[in-house]
Amino acid sequence: GQEVAVGTVVAQDRQGAVPVFRAQIFAQFGALGQQGFARIVGEFVGRGGAGAQDYPSRSVRIIVPFSAGGAVDGPTRAVAQELGKRLGQSFVVENRPGATGTIGQATVQALLSHGHEVVCVVRQIPQRLMPKPHETGSVASPALIWHIADPLHPPMNSEDAPFDQPLDAIVSCMASRSGMPKDAWAVDCQAHLDWLAWAKSKGVKQFVVLSAICVQKPKLAFQHAKLAFEKALIDSGLNYSIVRPTAFYKSLSGQVARVQQGKPFLVFGRGDLTACKPIADEDLGEYMALCLIDVHKHRAILPIGGPGHAITPLAQADMLFELISKPPKVRHVPLVLLDIIIASLRFLGFFSRQWSDKAELACIGRYYATESMLLWDSQKQAYDEEATPTFGQRTLRDHYLKLLDGEAK
Repeated sequence: GQEVAVGTVVAQDRQGAVPVFRAQIFAQFGALGQQGFARIVGEFVGRGGAGAQDYPSRSVRIIVPFSAGGAVDGPTRAVAQELGKRLGQSFVVENRPGATGTIGQATVQALLSHGHEVVCVVRQIPQRLMPKPHETGSVASPALIWHIADPLHPPMNSEDAPFDQPLDAIVSCMASRSGMPKDAWAVDCQAHLDWLAWAKSKGVKQFVVLSAICVQKPKLAFQHAKLAFEKALIDSGLNYSIVRPTAFYKSLSGQVARVQQGKPFLVFGRGDLTACKPIADEDLGEYMALCLIDVHKHRAILPIGGPGHAITPLAQADMLFELISKPPKVRHVPLVLLDIIIASLRFLGFFSRQWSDKAELACIGRYYATESMLLWDSQKQAYDEEATPTFGQRTLRDHYLKLLDGEAK
């Protein structure tokens, strides 16, 4: 169910005539932001409180931005069926593959803007990056070449183009869709290990990987899978950059539509249990591209957030309501409800694997409901906002404004 991209990057001089170095890049198109799962859990838990008697009043459509039959599609359909039984309404699952993956796309565009030649290996070309006739700009650049293949595995025959050329670096934005153990170990760890081994066999010297800041306090399968590859990369002898972003704008945007509809903003607990410094896809893509040439980012683990102060869910709510000129309306979801859900699903997991999988998803939701996405100070045993590095100019407020104006998705 993965939709990722792999490509070859060739840095050239300003005239585009002399290849300076070559790099192999992965760019993920469609990674599920696990942080958004907390909002999904809160949505359904919130519905179970006051006002649950009038919800749902009609059939509910669940949009799955991945292909049917994938790691996310199956569990979603199981949950939809159970919700239909309990709430007496039809829950329809609709697959829309290619609806996400904006970080990988932003990384490709950043590499192009730096003058690199990019060959992306994908299962299918993302719609938003489809070149249009007579179009100018980075996505239609002659430097961008699409290669249709399975990106989860290195090429069997390295003599085939574009892998027949010398390569100096791999840049990976690849990540598991669901965060489930099987998916995480297959993609976050094993797929990367396969490419690392292939890179070493080809004489590649540099590897840049997009990880996640939450691995600094690992409690979940996907975190341990990412850490396992990070260790292998550090021990590989290659020049490495491990980028750990704090949070993404898209994972903080799921409640914009409901707020516009006059519904309350959902928060766990008081709404100030966690904080993050989210970074825009475009800024993160630029940061990834800079890791190829900035020596200060070499052989380093790089936590990175966006500009400004850390923001809590409650502060996000205040910002949104201010932007639509309405008084704040917030619904607080007790964390104990998540604990009850997790305990119940774990018990059922003794009898069925599908319930164990659902328990893991609930644990992911609880993690993001209780842990900040900031740099962790092990000595103080606390998250440190001031010590969390920042990059870029695009703010969450600007992103919300674009969403409200219909200029962004």
